[in-house]
Amino acid sequence: MSDLFDLAGYGENPVGFGSTPAVLVVDFQRAFTDPAMPAGKSPHIHAAVERTVPLLAAARKAGVLVASCYTAWSNERGMIPWKTTAVRTGMFHGDPATEMDPRVYDRSYDVNLVKAGPSIFFGTPLSSILQRNGVDTVVITGCTTSGCVRASIIDAFSHGFRTIVAADCCGDMEAGPHEANLLDVGRRYADIVDSQTCIARFEQIARAAA
Repeated sequence: MSDLFDLAGYGENPVGFGSTPAVLVVDFQRAFTDPAMPAGKSPHIHAAVERTVPLLAAARKAGVLVASCYTAWSNERGMIPWKTTAVRTGMFHGDPATEMDPRVYDRSYDVNLVKAGPSIFFGTPLSSILQRNGVDTVVITGCTTSGCVRASIIDAFSHGFRTIVAADCCGDMEAGPHEANLLDVGRRYADIVDSQTCIARFEQIARAAA
């Protein structure tokens, strides 16, 4: 039986890298990466963090912009009505859960943003920062794939950026939602690649600049 998505032409036109990429790191904060936290117990997310470390090292070596974000709010009145208990509690400004994971965050290099909604773009100056730096391509990493990563992919696409997802640098509470959402966004909005493909691109940029 033919796949109706294929028959309709979904996914036929690859996005590809443009000339100036940036890396977006979505919510690799302790709330999701620290096993001591209620939402931080996913081995799938832990593995994604580890695979993101060399990708970011290659990006920084090449002078590629890295923009990261964490989710937090000042008080309950400023919080949108999340359905997830772990998100609704303990993620106020100053709480340990809002701290960036030190394995992926370089305070001296990265642009770090705070958001209150799912997408790294929503309510932040990210789009103008990317435009000001001449970025035409974003490489997306982070968690969770079915939540804030997916929202960030859709917003990146909607803002007109070439959108690349480093699949092994994204994590979710379980592998099933991760894979299903990557399949879907790969049909519609983004190229789904592995971290080595991105690293090779950053190394090419570094060689060209040498």
